[in-house]
Amino acid sequence: MTPILLLLVCLTLGALIARFAHPPMGLPQGLNWWVINIALPALVLELIPRLHFDPQLWFLVVTQWLVFIGAALVFQLLGGALGWSRARIGCMILMTGLGNTSFVGFPLLEALRGREGLALGVVADQLGCFVALAVGGVLVSAIYSGKQPKPREIVMRVALFPPFLALVAGVFVGQFVGWPGPAEEVLHRVGQTLVPLALFSVGLRLRLQFGGGQAAPLALALGWKLLIAPLIMLALGLTTGVTGLVLTIGVLQAAMAPMISAAILCDQHHLDPPLANTILGSGILLSLVTVPLWSYLLG
Repeated sequence: MTPILLLLVCLTLGALIARFAHPPMGLPQGLNWWVINIALPALVLELIPRLHFDPQLWFLVVTQWLVFIGAALVFQLLGGALGWSRARIGCMILMTGLGNTSFVGFPLLEALRGREGLALGVVADQLGCFVALAVGGVLVSAIYSGKQPKPREIVMRVALFPPFLALVAGVFVGQFVGWPGPAEEVLHRVGQTLVPLALFSVGLRLRLQFGGGQAAPLALALGWKLLIAPLIMLALGLTTGVTGLVLTIGVLQAAMAPMISAAILCDQHHLDPPLANTILGSGILLSLVTVPLWSYLLG
């Protein structure tokens, strides 16, 4: 129960600070910089060398890509049928195709499935969801805002992303030498800052601003992200023979709330930011109930 309690306390504290304490400008951005560039690479470097690689790990990666591809197909068709603007369609694809597999996902996975589950969650996040964000997210935000995506920019974004570099280094270390005790202890302590700071940052940004005409898109978005997509991934895992913790983590990561970075992309490219923020806040809060339910159903 301690990780769940930590999750709730940090999330609530962030929301209260944002509402009543007037935190300094740029605090969420500063916290996110530390989390992405320091704490997450440290966590990756600690956990990945311990991970036992087996053929079923493909499921963790492919499910994240399929959630994104499925969202693009579903909401392009639905958006056209419902007469949505291109901006709204782009918003729906980003907010339903990209999951919060790190900031919210890691604390939930550690609470529900322990450190072993967290290590598998890192694989799903870095090779699955992050690649979907770096490639698919950039493409969708550019296409639906009328801009031209640059392939070199996409490649460099993936290749130079600090957690991705840490993933490559962690695989190398795990295969050959492993970390000496003091180094592993330092990585562990730095990596421990990820969960409280990430959740506090999420709380600072948490907004629920329901506007006119948002009810139907909100219901469709959360229905896909929290229910239909993980159900499809569960069916995929069962039909392809994926079992055990890999199956569980793949489904749970597919069931995570919408990604904060997706909402930032929507804001930067003018893809219906009010709807994006509503989906983000509602999805994070609802996922605190639905993800544990998925974990319980998966046994």
